[in-house]
Amino acid sequence: MDLPVVVGVDGSEESLRAVDWAADEAALRGAPLRMVYASLWERYEGSLIAQEVGKPAEEVMATDIMGAAERRAHLHHPELRVTTAVLADEPSFGLVNESSTARAMVLGCRGRNAVTELLLGSVSLAVAAHAHCPVIVLRGNSLKTAATAAPGRVVLGVAEKAAGSAAVRFAAEEAALRGLPLEAVRAWRRPAHSDTGHPLLAGGPAHAEEQEAAEVLEDALRDVPEGLEQHRRTAEGHARDVLVAASQDAALLVVGARRRSGRFGLQLGRVAHGVLHHAACPVAVVPETD
Repeated sequence: MDLPVVVGVDGSEESLRAVDWAADEAALRGAPLRMVYASLWERYEGSLIAQEVGKPAEEVMATDIMGAAERRAHLHHPELRVTTAVLADEPSFGLVNESSTARAMVLGCRGRNAVTELLLGSVSLAVAAHAHCPVIVLRGNSLKTAATAAPGRVVLGVAEKAAGSAAVRFAAEEAALRGLPLEAVRAWRRPAHSDTGHPLLAGGPAHAEEQEAAEVLEDALRDVPEGLEQHRRTAEGHARDVLVAASQDAALLVVGARRRSGRFGLQLGRVAHGVLHHAACPVAVVPETD
């Protein structure tokens, strides 16, 4: 099956920028693009727009939103295979369901006005937490697209058990598609009980923690293709803060989110949740299964 890149649209400028990124992503991968609009957004704004033009709300919203998104996608990629879907679902439910047959999903992080900004932010967070495929949320300067994000690099946040993980594979693939270097980053913390004031103990515990972080990096990247430019970096500090700092001049930040079977609620983890709120570049959240 030729799985598509899926993009969630709602008519906002943020979602149209997500269409730009998703169209580039699909073109880079030689994949079709699927644009999805969850029609229950109409309960917030559709009736007001429909009254102005004298048409049923569903017809107005679906026609106008999907038409604008499709024209946007074909603007730079006229050859792109595009399909559209209007779902009679809540956005988060509909998009998570779509993710089960998607190669990747792209979302903006804001809506059309002060009310829907909060709602769409919640949708992006919920989808990233529960999707079955990698979800790219356009944090930071979303005027950049998948094809124009260079110069830069793809930054991979390396978790404790990253060897052979889906996040590592996705980050390496994204870097190769863009012709960018891959920088793998592993944060480490100085032990709370270390006494760096004593000359015989100074640097001992910290060195051990840093060495362990370096070994995790080596193990994580052992299966990455040799032709891809790779960089490994350890940094002392909280993982969220280290990755947010690394995102300042990155094209894409990739983190894993472990899915635990039978667990309800958000399944992002503190690091993924934190970078989604604070990163300065698009963030890809890649599901990992136990």
